Amino acid sequence: MRSILAERVKPKILCAGIAVQDIIMRVQDFPAPGTKVAASEFIVTGGGCAANAAVTIARLDGRVAFAGPLGGSADPVSNRILSDLAKEGVDCAGVERVDGGTASVSLILLDATGEKTIATRRGINLNSVLPKDPARLVADANAVLVDNRFPEFVTAVCRAAQGRKIPIVIDLDQATKLDDPLLALGTHVVASTEALFGMTGSNDYEDALNALSTHLSSFVAITDGPKGVYWLEGGGLRHLPAFNVDVIDSLGAGDAFHGGFTLGLVEGRALPDILRFASATAALKCTKFGGASGAPMRADVEAFLKQRG
Repeated sequence: MRSILAERVKPKILCAGIAVQDIIMRVQDFPAPGTKVAASEFIVTGGGCAANAAVTIARLDGRVAFAGPLGGSADPVSNRILSDLAKEGVDCAGVERVDGGTASVSLILLDATGEKTIATRRGINLNSVLPKDPARLVADANAVLVDNRFPEFVTAVCRAAQGRKIPIVIDLDQATKLDDPLLALGTHVVASTEALFGMTGSNDYEDALNALSTHLSSFVAITDGPKGVYWLEGGGLRHLPAFNVDVIDSLGAGDAFHGGFTLGLVEGRALPDILRFASATAALKCTKFGGASGAPMRADVEAFLKQRG
């Protein structure tokens, strides 16, 4: 009986890194300096790479936990972030709360094409926070997904995960050094175009990925929104075009991709299926307003993939 029950337990993913609060407004056009525009939609919702990915995984029917630094109980922004994650079914026991700290807040305008303009007030007193017990955080995880916004925090998590020999997916969202020790801990590094092009000085997908791969032994890929995902395989560049959808809001699409990618990985899918699953998840997110709150449910992703063949 125990073995049967164990087989039914879904794999668990630990998402570690940044969580923020997003204040999002939808406008027809971005305002020129000194002018005003009317907003057609408005929402206050959770944001941040790792937190967004955690919400995506939860909606895709995965078991997921979030770990990262947030402000103490006196910070209402951090309180709301945790409340919203809990409502999504995300386990937040690994969050380190910092007295006197504050979470980041982003003000985001989305125009009629889905393009975004972002202003961020960075969090306070969170950068040097470390997890108290990284081994405990990864003890029951089947994979970890981290962003590199709090490198010291997530490096400790990745080292603990490496000790357990579980997949480590790194969302390379922020430009860093090509020989950054954090990146070397990853089994899969999936970069944003802005980050990797900024790191390598190249606007060529293959050149940029090759520059990164010279320092790593992991799977490396780069996502570029409507242009799709590029990765190295068999000594050459491979490409999966993005699904064509009517884009309403691209905010959080990259995070949705990473969430879908990691979930597909722990479910044992083949690489082509993992990438299609992640791409479909990101595409469907783009059809909904509200940042991470627009992440799709698993049934919607499966129906979309079936429809697209």
